[in-house]
Parts: sequence; C-alpha cells; structure tokens
Amino acid sequence: MAPRSLAQYETNLGFVMLEELSVKNLGILGQASIDIPSGFVVVTGETGAGKTLLLGALRLLAGENASRSGVGPQGDELSVTGRFLIDGVDVVVQRKVTTKGKSRAYLDGEIAAAGDLRRKIGERVEVVAQHDGFRLGSPTGARTFLDDALDPVQRSTLGTYAQKYATWRGLISTRAAIGEDLRSLEREHEMVAFQAQEIAAAGFSIGDDADLQIRVERLRNREEISELLNGIDIALNADQGAVSALADAGSLVRRLVKLDVSVAGMMRQVADIEESLAVLAGEIARHSADDVGDGDMLESVEMRIALLSNLRRKYGDSLEDVLAFGKQASMRRDELGEFIERSGTLDDEIEGALSDVGAAAADLTNVRIARAQQLAEATVGHLTALGFTDPSVAFTITSLPPAAHGADRVVLEFASHSSLTPSPIQKVASGGELSRLVLALRLAAGIESAAVVAFDEIDAGIGGLTARAMGSRLQELASGRQVFCVTHLPQVAAYADGHIFVERDGTVATARVLSPQERVDEIARMLSGMPESESGIRHAEELLASSVRSGVAQESAMLRSS
Repeated sequence: MAPRSLAQYETNLGFVMLEELSVKNLGILGQASIDIPSGFVVVTGETGAGKTLLLGALRLLAGENASRSGVGPQGDELSVTGRFLIDGVDVVVQRKVTTKGKSRAYLDGEIAAAGDLRRKIGERVEVVAQHDGFRLGSPTGARTFLDDALDPVQRSTLGTYAQKYATWRGLISTRAAIGEDLRSLEREHEMVAFQAQEIAAAGFSIGDDADLQIRVERLRNREEISELLNGIDIALNADQGAVSALADAGSLVRRLVKLDVSVAGMMRQVADIEESLAVLAGEIARHSADDVGDGDMLESVEMRIALLSNLRRKYGDSLEDVLAFGKQASMRRDELGEFIERSGTLDDEIEGALSDVGAAAADLTNVRIARAQQLAEATVGHLTALGFTDPSVAFTITSLPPAAHGADRVVLEFASHSSLTPSPIQKVASGGELSRLVLALRLAAGIESAAVVAFDEIDAGIGGLTARAMGSRLQELASGRQVFCVTHLPQVAAYADGHIFVERDGTVATARVLSPQERVDEIARMLSGMPESESGIRHAEELLASSVRSGVAQESAMLRSS
C-alpha cells in the first residue's frame, strides 16, 4: 500500500511526525537508522527480535524515565536520536543513557532536561502498551483511566477536590501534632519559652567566647603587662636604648658609604630597621595608653564567662550550639503558641473542612459518572466497528471514604453481548476481547488528539476477520496523524502505509523499512512461516490488495458521512 501524501497531514494544526529515527546500543538493537514512513506504520519480526525496542526509543524521545537496564552489550551508553517535523519545522531530539544510570537529553543540539522533551514531544505522543488491559482491570487503573479522560473543565473539579482534601488532611495533622493533652502542650510551651528567653537575655553572639577569654587573661595579668610594656619602652627610648643606638649606627653607615659605595645596601637595611622600630614604638605607646581595667571589670568578665559556662552545661558544648538551641526553642515556642491559640477552634475547622471535602467529592463523583457514561457509549460504538455484536461496557462507581483521589471506587465492567451480565473485565474478557476493548476505550477517550500514537502488540489474542477489522480501524486512525503498531498479525500489517522489519542475528538486532516486494515476502512469512512459498506469496498479495480497497472504501464512506 502506497504511503499517504504528506500534504494530507500538514493541513492539520499541531501536526507532528517522526521522520527519522537513529538507535545505537538500545538492548539487542545494536544500530539502526530509519527514515520513518508517514501514516500507519507497522513493526514486525520474529518473537524476541526486539520490535518493542523501537517503541522504547520513542518513549525515551518523549521524555519518559530512562533506565540503565536499556543499555545494550555493545558499549557503556545507548543513544536514541529522532528528527520530528513539528508544524513544518524540523526538531532534532536526542537521549543518551549510560550503564551508570546517567541520562542526558538534547533539543536541536542544546542540552535539555527530560521535562523539556516531555513538553515538546511527550505531550504530542501517546503510547498504548499491551498491559494496559491488565491495569484497567483494577479499580485504581480504571479510576486513573477515567480521570485521564476528563476534559479540562471536568479536570478542574478533580483539582478542587485535591485542594479541599489537602486542607482537611493538614488540619488533621495539626490536631495530631497538638495531641489530646492541652496541659502538656502548655507546659512544653512554658519550658521552651523560658529556654529561648534565657539564651536571648544573655546577649551572646558568635565569637564572644574567644573574646572573653582574651579579656580575662589581660585583666588577670594587668600589673605584669603594665610593667613589661614600661620596660620595653625604656629599652627602646632611654639613653643608649635601641633607638639611640640605631641612630648612632646609621650615622656611621652613612660615613662608610661615602668612602666605600659597595656597601650602599647597608643604608636600606638601616632604614628598614628604623621603620620597624618606629612601628613597634607606636604599638607599645598605644598599649601603654589602653585602660587594661581594674578588679571590678575582671569580676564582670568572669561573671560573663560563668554565665556562658552555665548555658553550655544546659544547652550545648559550644557557644554555637547554645545559640542554635535558642533559635530552635524560639521556633518551637512560636509553633506551640499557634497550636494552643488554634486548639479552641480546630475541631470546628476540621468539621468544616470535612464538609467541604464531602461537597467536592460529590461534585467529582457526578463529573466521573457523566464522563463514564460518555466513554461507555463511545466505546460500544468502537467495539461494534471491531467486530462485536451488541457489546456492553460500563464504569460502575461506588462510594468510598475520602482519599487523595476522591471518594469513588471505579470498576470497568464488560460483556461481549447485551444478553450477558457485565462483570469486571479481568473475569470475563479473553485476550482478544481485552485487546479490542483497550483500543476502543483509548479511541473513546480521545486518543485522536495525539499527533503520534504507538500501539505495542495491542492486537494480541485476535485473528481472522477480527484482525482485519482492527487493522482497518488503525488505518482509519492514521488519517491526519502517524500511528505505529508492533504486531504479529499479517491481517493488521497489510493495512499499513509503511512497514519496518526487525531482524535478529544472535545477540544483535537490526531494523529497516521494507520495500513493496519485501512487504509481500514478510506478510507471506507471517501467514505461513514460509516467505518463499508461492501460495503464501499469492495470499499475501491478495491480502495487501484487499486492504487497499477496504481502506479506500472506508475513507470514501467517512467523506460521504461528513
């Protein structure tokens, strides 16, 4: 089947297409560089060949979490590069992951975060995994699916509920922090208030302990210090003191230089010594003039040291520890004060918040019921197109105590015919029915809003006419977007606009786009396991030809209905 014209897609607003994909060392997929066809693209190959790895590459480019387990045996790093056409502009996206778990992302060669990829690519890409059906079989999975299908206005109800619930739970946590014994809380408040006040009243700051130690040593030795300073001053300035002796030596050196210029350096040395002595003399004079203090000042400093020692004994090994304790005590005092102040009104606040939660939960339940009915009706229509006769689908919503996600238990129920009683899907749906149900649900939920849609073996468990119906539906879905499908079914593959074949040789897999003749051979292999069988080739050619006619007829019918 010839690919659709690119012009068919570029007329759509928000058009996105993966045009080229390059993969290196992603699992067993050693290296592949593929020009991706437009429209409906199938990926086929033998079981275990590594077909799903191509969708894994797409997930990485869409900004999903990366795991080092994806790094293959041909090096310490995997690399995935994709060239997307987004609204007529080429955008190159790259993702690299190492065996150490480090992940790097790039947009048009510039370093980017995975979140940037999610916004640029991920919001336009939808990947439907084959285990989605199993997730839908659980109440959590069904509820999550239903909530994801809410439109923006409906989703605001979910946000409102989440806000009301968080407020209520916050008040419950406050009540738990306050506890039931208010007197105990008040005693703790008095204690931390005293501690904070005692430390703050002492008036200590960082470094005061070292300064106090210096001051107390000076005061305790004030008489000896004064005597030593006086002695140094006499040694420097009395008759024949150091200053006078240096002056005499300087006079002699100047006379010597006049007679022997080779000793001129001595003049600089004398000048340096004179400058140093002048500085020393100034320091001595300043310290001599300082008031070292008296006994009363010594007593005051020693009292400050004793006060600090007492605080350290109570609150920490160092002044820094004491000050940190005081800060924490002050914060706890304020916190307990707020708790005590609120304790009288908190029960009323909790009751009011719970009432708000109940009202928001009721609104959310009504929104979910309305959306569930819309989804169920639309899903039945898609299931009919996929080969079911009068199927039944329902989301059963029952009440639960309020939780973070709401107050609803959601169960997805299904019956292949209306004459049967709908039951939870994990109990009644076969593998093939589950595959078609997942596709129908995703179509009903608006998967058409995504520009690129990828299905990972969504057709598992079906065959024959049902497989052809699914292939036709996927072909129809590819009108206006790019659709990928990993498949084992020739009936589905025959509807594709492009065909990627993954082949494994030992521990290394390769991927390439098949030519028209190679497509015939591959579909023949999928039909009979014998790609060179003449009857298999004829059957493959017939299947491809009928898929073309079916696709054209369906598109004509869609045009007439529009």
